[in-house]
Amino acid sequence: MELERKIYRKLLDWKNTSGGKTALLINGARRVGKSYICEHFGRNEYKSSIIIDFANISNTIRDAFENDRNNLDLFFEKLSLHYKTELFRRDSLIVFDEVQLFPIARQFIKHLVADGRYDYVETGSLISIKENVKDILLPSEEIELEMHPMDFEEFLWALGDRVTVPFIRNCFEQRRPLGQGLHRKVMNDFRQYMLVGGMPQAVKAYTESGGFSAADSAKKDILKLYRNDITKYAAGYKGKVTGIFDALPGQLSHKEKKFKLSSVDSGARMREYENAFMWLVDGMIANSCFNATDPNIALALSFEHTTHKLYMADTGLLVTHTLNNKDYMQNEIYRAILFDKLNINEGMFMENIVAQALRYNGHRLYYYSRNDSANRANTMEIDFLINDGRKICPIEVKSSAYRAHSSLDKFRQRFSKSLGDAYILYGKDLMSKDGVIHLPLYMAMFL
Repeated sequence: MELERKIYRKLLDWKNTSGGKTALLINGARRVGKSYICEHFGRNEYKSSIIIDFANISNTIRDAFENDRNNLDLFFEKLSLHYKTELFRRDSLIVFDEVQLFPIARQFIKHLVADGRYDYVETGSLISIKENVKDILLPSEEIELEMHPMDFEEFLWALGDRVTVPFIRNCFEQRRPLGQGLHRKVMNDFRQYMLVGGMPQAVKAYTESGGFSAADSAKKDILKLYRNDITKYAAGYKGKVTGIFDALPGQLSHKEKKFKLSSVDSGARMREYENAFMWLVDGMIANSCFNATDPNIALALSFEHTTHKLYMADTGLLVTHTLNNKDYMQNEIYRAILFDKLNINEGMFMENIVAQALRYNGHRLYYYSRNDSANRANTMEIDFLINDGRKICPIEVKSSAYRAHSSLDKFRQRFSKSLGDAYILYGKDLMSKDGVIHLPLYMAMFL
């Protein structure tokens, strides 16, 4: 089965507006579907296409890149013969897949775009770390596009449902509840999405088998691939990256979710681990969320670089990562999520899925935390802050049984001049109460 992705429309927009004057760089985690979407795009929108996989590049193609860059006629002739594909001027696509593994090809993009014969898409992960950009001039002709795991709507498309999200979007825009019966049905689908996640391999396994076991097996394969990548590519600090990766579920299970390096190394200092955190974030395996200390100004201007939370980029992978190689039937997490019985520690999955939705929508992740032992009125913790124009919107993630939102109330009072709408995301239907908009978790996709 083919999985429909929203990013396809962005590729099509690029093709129609660029006219060959730019190359598109798709940045995303391994197994997020970059190669698949490029293959699909090339097949549907061009007369011919070639995908050059730099993870498995042949000596013939390597030699062409290294020795024939000054003779483009010969270079293209070799590509055409090697891949047994005829190239057509302005109607062929050439894809540089996992381009970070062969940096000189990325630098070559500048000359290929200037030549103008064909269109070019690059895919990659870890494209910013110094090992992958060392000694090359990054082409200004690149337009970067992030690719994230499938969102809830794409997951429903895979299940054959194209009507639910347009309806709930209308309810969100009108601030109108769905009604108990429909809300219960959508929450049931959303809980399945939390467990399966948005990695295409897992979604496909789930939809084709109808069970969580196949999806869990696919996710274990992805996590194993990530571990292998750490071993192969995190040169000089693979032990630190592995330590952070392994500690991530445990960190999120605490009520205080700020990442404590002491869980990895009792004597660790942040400056010693900065590259390791960057490796996971740049590889789009994890999402950092920084403490914005002054929400009166732009969030990016007031964040603390050394104080942050770390979420998994895909909640389904977090579920499987938390199982620690156990069979999914041996763990209570699947049952707790499916039957809405999450305890306070397992609430991390709700917070993670909100972080995932916000990142999908292009938000950088920020939160607010202040601890004032001398004056409890100044102590508050807000899970997420997002920009809405010139206003800042605070977001709290709660269980359905929550009783109060004292931190949110104090935050609204203290920063009232800077704030837009305030949200609580939880397991119940939409309502507005005391100036706070309560949204069901699945509506995080609209923020």
